[in-house]
Amino acid sequence: MNVLILGAAGMLGPYVVRHLAPRYTLRISDVQPPGDPLPGEFIQVDVVNREQVLAAAEGMDAIINLSVLRQDRKIAFDVNTLGCYHMMEAAVTHGIRRVINTGPHFTLAGRSYEMFDYDIGPDIPPQPGTNLYALSKSLGHQISRVYAEQHDLYVQMYLFYNFRDPTDVPLGSRHAPFSISWENAAEVFSLGLEIPFEKLPSRCEAFNIFTDMPHGKFSNEKAKRILGFQPRNDISGLWRVDKGMM
Repeated sequence: MNVLILGAAGMLGPYVVRHLAPRYTLRISDVQPPGDPLPGEFIQVDVVNREQVLAAAEGMDAIINLSVLRQDRKIAFDVNTLGCYHMMEAAVTHGIRRVINTGPHFTLAGRSYEMFDYDIGPDIPPQPGTNLYALSKSLGHQISRVYAEQHDLYVQMYLFYNFRDPTDVPLGSRHAPFSISWENAAEVFSLGLEIPFEKLPSRCEAFNIFTDMPHGKFSNEKAKRILGFQPRNDISGLWRVDKGMM
């Protein structure tokens, strides 16, 4: 399978590339080359440029979008929203039926959910709140959904929040209620590339991707049930307290 990865030189990208490289033929892209060499064919692509995205997607069987910009108002919209539109245009143009998009958990579950509810799944009515990052990613997600409804393709939306290094998790340290290690997060992408379309409930599905956490604020049950995602306990030190501290 030939897979295009947009935003491959970002923070999550190298983990995803290294996880997928042994099994797939990768075309990795970003606005700048990765700091360290990564396996796969690298091409320079700015997702804001429609023609560059279309050219990068030629000959591909799947697209994974890891591109992101958080702070700048215009560039955040251009990357997170317009870039997603260009990706979906490329998928339709080249007959690519499998697309994996990514974003923060508050693409759907803004503070109005997080502050008050529990067992929050990914199929809630979208409520991204007023955060620029959340709003621009939420618009991209809605673009993906519209394309999936109108064309013969399938979109999976993976929602993340906080990534941690398993070698740096001090016992009892403060943590976000939606956390995962970088390596464990990367593992879900091969599941998404392999799942038969008929096992997806619809043409556009969202999944919460995080490890099992004891407070139950969010739910990753859907990712485990449909994708076969297996959370690890490699960052469980975040919610454990050393007896000597009690």
